[in-house]
This record gives sequence, structure tokens and C-alpha cells, in this order.
Amino acid sequence: MRKRSHRSRVVLAAVAATVLGVAGCDAVGGNSAGPTRGTAHSAKPTPAWDVSPRSVAAVGDSITRGFDACTVLSDCPEVSWATGSSTRVDSLAVRLLGRSQAAERSWNYAVTGARMADLPGQMAQAATRKPQLVTVMAGANDACRSSTSAMTSVDSFRADFEDALSTLRESLPRTQVYVTSVPNLKRLWSEGRTNALGKQVWKLGICPSMLGDADALDSAATLRRDTVQKRVEAYNKVLKEVCAKDRRCRFDGGAVYDYRFGTDQLSQWDWFHPSVNGQARLAEIAYRKVTARKA
Repeated sequence: MRKRSHRSRVVLAAVAATVLGVAGCDAVGGNSAGPTRGTAHSAKPTPAWDVSPRSVAAVGDSITRGFDACTVLSDCPEVSWATGSSTRVDSLAVRLLGRSQAAERSWNYAVTGARMADLPGQMAQAATRKPQLVTVMAGANDACRSSTSAMTSVDSFRADFEDALSTLRESLPRTQVYVTSVPNLKRLWSEGRTNALGKQVWKLGICPSMLGDADALDSAATLRRDTVQKRVEAYNKVLKEVCAKDRRCRFDGGAVYDYRFGTDQLSQWDWFHPSVNGQARLAEIAYRKVTARKA
């Protein structure tokens, strides 16, 4: 009986404490007195993600530079999905900041041909601007190599991405990071190979691990493309996992990888990089993800 009575008293005490605690929270505000000394405050925590950052910096590779979107084998940053000024794209920066502010408060540090190993240096440059949001699109060039054996290893890709985030965090612990998934390279090959001109441009060395011998459908070619595709999927898993460890990092959930790019979204110059239309679609995806209340 003693044990049972003791247990009952403990339960009643716990219930009473809970009721008092809830009542104390509910009583704050209005004409009621505030909590007495020693009572925990119930202030709302500051949201980890701000849906309206006031400045944007972009890092990454040729896609963020608008490569081959305007003229052959040339950058066209004005149509960049991240920071471009073109009205045909309405970049993420324009959608977030407005056109005039985007011109003053957005910066593009992406470099055509860059791989994940180049990202820490780009992050260091971006950090000097103290942006409230940094966009990241990198990884395609780590898979687009001369051969499958030359692709960046998954471990190195992870280490380089972690290094890039650490570089940013050393000076800007509160800056938000939006990370896009690596595009579906095999789908781009499948769409682009329907154009004879595009295949001729591919021979200049655009993503040979995936695009080399574009019309070959034998087992060796299929294995090669499948190997590249699996590496891209592994890269996207790394991006998701590393980003998840940082409360101010948001991965796109595979939205870019899953987007079904058609020929309208591919460059008329190389049938691989995004066209102006494709850049606009990337901007739409980014804006939707960045402004979502929840990831």
C-alpha cells in the first residue's frame, strides 16, 4: 500500500506541475500577470529559415553562369537562374529582391568547368559580400569527365562539400544555403541525342563520360552511362546528408534531378546545358524551394 500511495502522490504532483505550467504559458499577455520569477518563458524560437533573404550570392559551375544559353560556347550570366537580370528568366535574386535591388545585392561567383573541389574557394569569395543566401549548384562536372574512372570519388566529393560549407560558416554562421541537386545527366543525353547539331558539339568534349559515342547503345556504352548516373545519384545523396547537418542549409529534395527537361529547356548550341527557358525553370524551382515555410 505504501508503494502504491507514494506512486499516486508522484503522479498527482506531476499532473499538477503540468497543469500549472500550461496555465502559466496561457496566462501571459492580455490583462493577466506575467510569469513569476523562476517560471520558464515561452517566447517563440527564431525560425531557422528566412523565406525573404535580402542578398544573394551564387557559386557553382557553367549552369549558374548561363553557359551556352545565349551564344555558342560562351557564358551568359545575365540569364543565370540564380542572379541573372534577364526578364526572360526572372532569376531567383530578382524574384526575392526585385529587379533594382537584385542588381545591387546579388553576386555570381560560379565558374564554367568548376568541380566540387573548387567550391571552397568560391565560398570564400562569396563570404566577402556577407550575403544572406548562397546558392549552390555543383557536381555535374565531377561526373562529366573523360572517362568513368576519372570521375570524382564520392568520398572526395563529400569532403569538398563539407569544406565549402565550413569555409562559409567560419565567417558567416547565419547565412542560409540553398543547394540544388545535380541534374539527371542521362536524361539530358536522351533528349539531346535527337539533334544532329548538338551531337556534333558534344564531340568537342562536353561531358564525354555520358555523351561520348552518343548513338552507341551496346552493352559497354550502356554500362558507362549507367555508371555515370549512379555516381550522380550518389553525389545527390551526399548533398542531402551534408546539408541536413546544417540547420541553415536547404537541399532541393531532388527537384532539379527529377525535373523532366525537354528540348525547349536545352541550349540550341549544345543540347545539354539549359536554354534561357531552362534557366527560367531552374529559377522557378529555386524560388519555390527557398520561399517554402518548410523544406
